[in-house]
Amino acid sequence: MMSGPIKKHALDLISKEQRLDGRDLLEFRDIEVVYDFSKNAEGSAKVRIGETEIIAGVKMSVDKPFPDTPNKGSLMVSAEFSQIANPKFESGPPSGEAIELARVVDRGIRESKAVPPTKLCISEGEKVWSISIDLIPLNVAGNYLDAAGLASIAALKVAKFPKYDGTNVDYKELTDDLVPLEKLPIPITVHKIVGKYLVDLTDSEEETSDCKLTVTTLEDGKICSVQKGGSQPLTSEDIAHMIDISVKKGKELRSKL
Repeated sequence: MMSGPIKKHALDLISKEQRLDGRDLLEFRDIEVVYDFSKNAEGSAKVRIGETEIIAGVKMSVDKPFPDTPNKGSLMVSAEFSQIANPKFESGPPSGEAIELARVVDRGIRESKAVPPTKLCISEGEKVWSISIDLIPLNVAGNYLDAAGLASIAALKVAKFPKYDGTNVDYKELTDDLVPLEKLPIPITVHKIVGKYLVDLTDSEEETSDCKLTVTTLEDGKICSVQKGGSQPLTSEDIAHMIDISVKKGKELRSKL
């Protein structure tokens, strides 16, 4: 928890386009992507942004398609926070933060059709592949949403189908067939604080923010999803500027894959 004097100092710095850790307002901390972090998943990745670390694991199963989409597989994102990642989280049912995280990442991937659902069809009306992405934060030190989005795409990028003989799935043997990831949606969260726009806030800096916008974009700048957070309103000019920042920084994070 940031004390009153330190919070005031942080806000004063931001008003002068400076930050407590010396970064520019639109500068990310160091970013690292490690592929195949887990040997028990069909695809996995660990992403580190500063001190924030998140694992994404891809699991696949063969299921019956939904009646209204007989030729389409499915994709779902879930997240779980624990006190290991940050003492502020409590054990028990998924927290509001976990639900929001899963929902925002899921929407960006789903709406972009990054993995075309028709390409997950095995037998129309009978069998399709279902993809689950599990997000597990190891350490939450700010901006876990952007880290989770990047980790999810990184895990999908290296995910392979397990061996399937038409009856049973052998998870101990992966094929050479990669999940058909055709687009790379990346979420970027932009905060507005004392009239300034910032990205990649630390957990301390997040205490100074009253408004944020998470925008998921594709390589060509197309917007896949938008999520508003915080109690303060945004003008149309704010939104347009924050979208421009998200497109630019999305390209930056995408280059790390």
